[in-house]
Amino acid sequence: MAKEIERKYMVKNDGWRSGVSSSSSFLQAYIASGKDRSVRVRIMDSEKAKLTIKIGRDLFARDEFEYEVPLADAREMAQQALGVVLEKTRYLVPYQGYTWEVDVYAGAYAGLVVAEVEIAGEKEQPPLPTWIGKEITGDRRYSNANMAIEDLSEELVHGLPFTAV
Repeated sequence: MAKEIERKYMVKNDGWRSGVSSSSSFLQAYIASGKDRSVRVRIMDSEKAKLTIKIGRDLFARDEFEYEVPLADAREMAQQALGVVLEKTRYLVPYQGYTWEVDVYAGAYAGLVVAEVEIAGEKEQPPLPTWIGKEITGDRRYSNANMAIEDLSEELVHGLPFTAV
């Protein structure tokens, strides 16, 4: 088991693109979800897949269990998804000793760009690149599980500020 401790932010411009070290495309489907837990399957670059269980309601930290699964099984599970299957490309951007994960969404959430950074402790304040906008850590609207299950794309169309100004 791993403990995932992260902070999440809106991205306000494309300044991160020049620092990209690698990228991967994801399809992410939620199989089960509750108030303090979720089960998802993620297909990465159409080549491999992982099943992830996240437990916890803490603002910054959750327990995370992750297992590789056969690609065929992952595709079958994705067909049973709750809500929408999220599509995104994740770009890794090193910055002052931290690796930022910039997620550019496609499909139902095209136009949404958020960044996450894993930290060692909840009180840790990583240095913020100039392209980072408003912090959205703990804002459930930006939780991938909520986005998939509640399909907040309608709110995107009607003005929910998914992209920073």
